[in-house]
Amino acid sequence: MSTSTPSPVLRATGLSAGYGGADVVHGIDLELVTGGAPVGVVGASGSGKSTIVRALAGVVKPTRGHVTWSGRPVSKVGLRDKKRFRAQVRRVAQEGLGDIDPRSTVDRVLAGALTDARRAGVANGATVAELLDHVALEPRFATRVLGTMSGGEKQRVVLAAAIATRPSALLLDEPLTAVDPSMRGEVVRRLAETTAADGTAVLLVSHDLELVERLCPQVHVLAGGTFVASGSLSRVLSDSEHPAVRELAEAAPLAVQRFR
Repeated sequence: MSTSTPSPVLRATGLSAGYGGADVVHGIDLELVTGGAPVGVVGASGSGKSTIVRALAGVVKPTRGHVTWSGRPVSKVGLRDKKRFRAQVRRVAQEGLGDIDPRSTVDRVLAGALTDARRAGVANGATVAELLDHVALEPRFATRVLGTMSGGEKQRVVLAAAIATRPSALLLDEPLTAVDPSMRGEVVRRLAETTAADGTAVLLVSHDLELVERLCPQVHVLAGGTFVASGSLSRVLSDSEHPAVRELAEAAPLAVQRFR
C-alpha cells in the first residue's frame, strides 16, 4: 500500500528577490511541508535570511523564480484569500510588536488574534491562558500592559499571537533574541510540541546556532544570497569547507563543540 507525500504548504523555486537594486538572494529552493520537520536557515548578517522570510510571506515579490502557497503563486493571492493567507502563513520578526499600541494589554492582543482566526475560518478553541502557556508565560501575564513588559516577554506574546491561528506555516525571523538564554530552551520545547501537534511547518532564521540545532533537523547555510551548504547543523559545521561555514563555526566554537 503506497502513501502519498504531503505537498509543501510553501515552496520557493529558483527564488531571487531584492529591494529595487541588485538581488539580495538568488536561486533559492526551499520547501516547508505540513507535518514536516522544522527547517533552519543560518548565515552572517546581511546574507539575505530575512529577505527569504519576507518573500515567503508575500512582503517582497520575487524578481525571478516564484513562491507558491499550496501550489498557488503567493504574489497572485487575491483580496478574497488574503485574510486566509495571513492566518495560515504567520511571520514573527525580531522587531516583535511593530505597530501594536504599547498601551494594549496582552489579553486584548491575543483575543484579537483568536478573533482573526475565527474570521479566517481557522478557529482552534484555544484560550488566552493556553496561548500563554505555549510560550512559557504564566496566566497572570494576560492583564499586563505591553509597554510595561520586557523585550523577551513581548517577543513571546508575538509568538503566542502567531500560534493563535494554528498556521499551516510559521516563519520565524530571529524570534527570541530578547528572551533570557535560560528560558529559550523551554520556549523552544513548548513551541516544538505545539507546532508538531498542529502539523505546522516551521522555518527558523537565526544567528543562535544552539536554538536552530534544538528545533531544526535540516539547516541551510546562506552566504552571498544563496545556499552554500545543507544538512544537519552538526554535519554542516563539521564537514563543510566553504569559507562562510568555517566563519560560522569559528564564531561559535562552544556551540560547535557541543554538537560534536
